[in-house]
Amino acid sequence: MTTHSIPTLTFNNGVTIPALGFGVFQSSPEETTSSVTAALEAGYRHIDTAAAYGNERQVGEAIASSGLDRSEVFIETKIWISDYGFDATLHAFDKAVGKLGVQQIDLLILHQALPSRFELTIEAYKALEKLLADGKVRAIGVSNFMPEHLNRLLAETTVVPAVNQIEVHPYFQQKELQALHTEHGIITQAWSPIGGITFYRGESGEQRSTLQDPVLLAIGEKYGKSAAQVMLRWHLQEGRSAIPKSVTPSRIQQNFDVFDFELTSEDLAAIDALDTGVRGGPEPEFITLDNFGMPIPEA
Repeated sequence: MTTHSIPTLTFNNGVTIPALGFGVFQSSPEETTSSVTAALEAGYRHIDTAAAYGNERQVGEAIASSGLDRSEVFIETKIWISDYGFDATLHAFDKAVGKLGVQQIDLLILHQALPSRFELTIEAYKALEKLLADGKVRAIGVSNFMPEHLNRLLAETTVVPAVNQIEVHPYFQQKELQALHTEHGIITQAWSPIGGITFYRGESGEQRSTLQDPVLLAIGEKYGKSAAQVMLRWHLQEGRSAIPKSVTPSRIQQNFDVFDFELTSEDLAAIDALDTGVRGGPEPEFITLDNFGMPIPEA
């Protein structure tokens, strides 16, 4: 698989990103270096990390030792809520590049809206706008912003986010939020794209996993693909950026092997129909400095 065969998405500022990326959420520092190395060897060219993950340094080390030119790897990271505010966010960029060992970040985003201190969220985003204007980042965006957060951000800032990274998988699709993204030229970037963060309780209380979903398994059987591969293909065909994560080399490789088949419109409609409306991650209003504030170490 050559990197040229990875489809790309184009941001509203003309920057392109590989549509399929590799995530390191909840990967320990020890696991991160080896998993990112395996991902780059498999053909991934977009790595997604965050200050709050505590593994930016290991991501940078794996990229540096890969032998790939810096321009060949798209690096995305996130500012944590503890570093919101104009000056604090500018300093958070310095911490990120110091750990990643790079001069420029391809995509820098705010990790969460901070509804209880939204003025800090706005100041943080204005710092991202300055970093963009200064050429220190190539694109900026947000993550886990709900419609009310996005609308307020758009009203009070200048640069439309390139992406909003949100929880999207067949059981939780956030279709209204995705429609708002389309309206404003914001790319939907899916975290937990195969529903791996949690299991969903069915009506009778049993646990349901997307990976065992009969609809997804039946579609996969037609193409000789796993349920996970079907879900990633669904994201790609519907125009989303998807960031699967794994620390298992065989699964890292399998998740990348999604470019040699195409789902039909009937397949896509069947997957669209699986939405339960049940969020797996934390409720947005639960994200407060009291609940989730933590110091992000210096570089």
